[in-house]
Amino acid sequence: MFPDFLQLDLFPLSPADIIINLLTALCCGIFIAWLYRKTYKGPGFSPSFISSMVLLTLITAMVIMIIGNNLARAFGLVGAMSIIRFRTAIKDTIDIVFIFFSLGAGLAAGAGALSIALIGTVFIGAIVFTLDKVPLFSTHRREYLLQFTWYGGDGMAAAYLDTMNRYCRKHRLVNASADHGSDSMALSFYVQLRDPEDNQRFIREMQGIDGVRQLSLYYDDEQL
Repeated sequence: MFPDFLQLDLFPLSPADIIINLLTALCCGIFIAWLYRKTYKGPGFSPSFISSMVLLTLITAMVIMIIGNNLARAFGLVGAMSIIRFRTAIKDTIDIVFIFFSLGAGLAAGAGALSIALIGTVFIGAIVFTLDKVPLFSTHRREYLLQFTWYGGDGMAAAYLDTMNRYCRKHRLVNASADHGSDSMALSFYVQLRDPEDNQRFIREMQGIDGVRQLSLYYDDEQL
């Protein structure tokens, strides 16, 4: 009788192999999450996304170990995974890159290619880190659009300018329009934050200034 190739499992993993593969995936996932934390400068930073990358690397490694070279399991998992629908919108293309980065590291670790997983993760991570530091590719100086209505009059403008000088590397007024029915002015500034991760704190401090109303901070056509 010929063996059933759908059920064939030529290389069963020992408990030690499973632990080593998962530990390798964990190390790769932690490194990828740390790299994302250090290099991502956009306004949509999500702490849960960092945890998700570590878990994605581990889960991918576990799935590959489950499949092994068993065709029946492979077809079964493809069918099970096909019912999953991901509805979360990806705001930044770099997020997609890091998702594939985590998947690749998990695939290598789960397949037992530990050298590829570790060396590949470090090598790609070094490239990402280098590109982040090169001014041509750096996104550190991207501009926000700050809009608010000012009711304090010209003599009190220093109140909001002091806060903008503390949080912004640069700011320039691009539009100012007066409401003839009141003493208010609608102001629009382009600003470059010193630290883009401080955008929420910057908004809270600006909103706390006497005379500032209806404040909005925009980045890539999205309101923060």
